[in-house]
Amino acid sequence: MWDPATYLRFGSERARPFFDLLARVHAGCPGYVVDLGCGPGNLTAMLTDRWPGAQVVGVDSSAEMIEEARAEHGAAAEGLAFVHADMTAWQPSRQVDVFTCNAALQWVPDQATLLTTWAARLAPGGWLAFQVPGNAGQPSQQILAELINSARWQPLLGNIQLTSQSADPAHYLDLLATAGCTVDAWETTYLHVLEGPDPVVDWYKGSGLVPVLAALPDDAAGEFITEYGARIRGAYPDTPYGTVLPFRRVFAVAHR
Repeated sequence: MWDPATYLRFGSERARPFFDLLARVHAGCPGYVVDLGCGPGNLTAMLTDRWPGAQVVGVDSSAEMIEEARAEHGAAAEGLAFVHADMTAWQPSRQVDVFTCNAALQWVPDQATLLTTWAARLAPGGWLAFQVPGNAGQPSQQILAELINSARWQPLLGNIQLTSQSADPAHYLDLLATAGCTVDAWETTYLHVLEGPDPVVDWYKGSGLVPVLAALPDDAAGEFITEYGARIRGAYPDTPYGTVLPFRRVFAVAHR
């Protein structure tokens, strides 16, 4: 179960890549803007400031996130709506002028098929902009995979589907250029300085740990977090100025 409050604890750090992504989208006056995997809707609502004349739709598969989005931002602007749906199956009502997708594609096993489908649904002159976490080689992901495959946790978590993370920028460039778009693709590693006693664990409680914890009863979930946290603190030590979390993200902006 997704918890909007936990996710938004690091809202400014999670928002920064979205603004870096939008800086390279040069749509003038789009009429139809879709934010796929919109989460709690705080960034979707900002799209109405960027393009005040557009119909803006946020789509997310989490009922909790959509409930939060509607409660906090549903009346923020005329033309803003939130839809509870799986973004891999949801169909736009017409050709889309701007697709955005911020840190959601990592939950999709077949990213290539979905991205090609989205590109085909762009209106002439339309834009597709997304960013995907790419931290498969980082301790946060390696420790999680090792625990899930350990003798203690494999019987309970052996069928858990972890995030697929990103491909390299060149993969997305080739995929979308082949689909007929002009593509700008790049990567950035952010160095987030986090505060609090266990901030890296708290970060992943709001994202990558969600399906793991949802699959465990409360007592086992607490045990898993204790074990994960002990190893995470060794990999991401506290400093006098906070805990540094390096976080790689891969971006692509495609223009039809």
